[in-house]
Amino acid sequence: MNDMPQPFVIILGKAVRYAARLRGGGSALPGLFVEKISPDFIPSTLKQLPKGVVVISGTNGKTTTTKMVVALLESQGLKVFTNRTGSNFVRGVAAALLGDIDIKGKLDADIAVLELDEAHAVKFVELIPPRYSLLLNVMRDQLDRFGEIDATARMLEKIALATTDTVVINREDARILKIADAISTDVRYFGLSDSLLSHFPSDDDLHGIASKKSLKESAPRPNADVTLKDFNDKGAAFSIAGKDFVTPLRLRGVYNIFNSAAALALVRTIVPEASINSLLGSLSTVTPAFGRGEVLTVDGQPLELVLVKNPSGFRLGLQSYDPEGYATMVAINDNYADGRDMSWLWDVDFTSLENESVYISGIRAYDMALRMQYDDVPIEKVETDLTTALRDFINLHPETPKRIYCTYTAMLALRKELSKITRVEVVS
Repeated sequence: MNDMPQPFVIILGKAVRYAARLRGGGSALPGLFVEKISPDFIPSTLKQLPKGVVVISGTNGKTTTTKMVVALLESQGLKVFTNRTGSNFVRGVAAALLGDIDIKGKLDADIAVLELDEAHAVKFVELIPPRYSLLLNVMRDQLDRFGEIDATARMLEKIALATTDTVVINREDARILKIADAISTDVRYFGLSDSLLSHFPSDDDLHGIASKKSLKESAPRPNADVTLKDFNDKGAAFSIAGKDFVTPLRLRGVYNIFNSAAALALVRTIVPEASINSLLGSLSTVTPAFGRGEVLTVDGQPLELVLVKNPSGFRLGLQSYDPEGYATMVAINDNYADGRDMSWLWDVDFTSLENESVYISGIRAYDMALRMQYDDVPIEKVETDLTTALRDFINLHPETPKRIYCTYTAMLALRKELSKITRVEVVS
């Protein structure tokens, strides 16, 4: 394997990337092209990095957690490469690399922090073993793609087994915690205080399975380097290395706040000399990743996008945001990236919206409307076309803050339309 990718591969890849961007194409297309013509492109590029590769995986929270980790590492003076588009397949990493390397294949970074879909992370770690990995959680998500939840846990175990230095684990997820027994590398933990456990149900809790409870009763949880002790709409309290700290946060959503503990634990592993107060100061400035509680401004009113992709995420989203005073829209697609099987919507409790009138859109709008009716949620309107629905929703509520719960491809389509009328963070 050469030390760097061959120049002609880079030139061709960059040309495809440029053409794809001109045509408004997907961010992963150039990566797919380079994968085909140069299978060694990713390993030969990433092996340049002096501090190696970090892989972040799990069902929920990867994108915002990755954004937090990058911000914290950069606050410590490190140059970080990451797949900022949220394209968390291997080809998405290749595409992101094409945008960052020079024509000679030089990557100006110290470390890579990569958000990877569970199944694709398994393929990635076969190419290049990560130095560090962070395993967030396992939930029933897009089971038509991944199969049963235990199969997803086994994918995360393969990531852990491939990790060379340290694996950071969520001690509150029973399936994640079991992985620690299977690996010989260093393991660090993040977690919750006992008083917060009920705020963050595991997949077993949501489905009435007692494994988490029995695990807690049979053995004490391991000590966590970072524990989330309390939070409110202004900030959070942590125990870090046995000492208590409080910090303001700009993050919204209960799982984003929990995953801030994960980000702190991981960065303290990578940069053990980092000042805790310095890390908390940087954490306090981080905003949610695009579409993950992102707040835009439309006609002088806030419009919030909340990504939903499984029962736990949707439930926690509804729990995180008070509907009072907001116009609410739900946009559900069933494209491949969303997962084809939308039956999980029946596992979500929508009764918190029973005093609202909800606008419904997306490919599966009528399925969503039927589900809402079973929870006696009033429906303002059903419009399958997202472009029409967005404009109509905005026009119907000109003086009201707005919130849209949306699946992944619906989120992308809505952001594209919103970029025509307001400032939207560009990810490239």
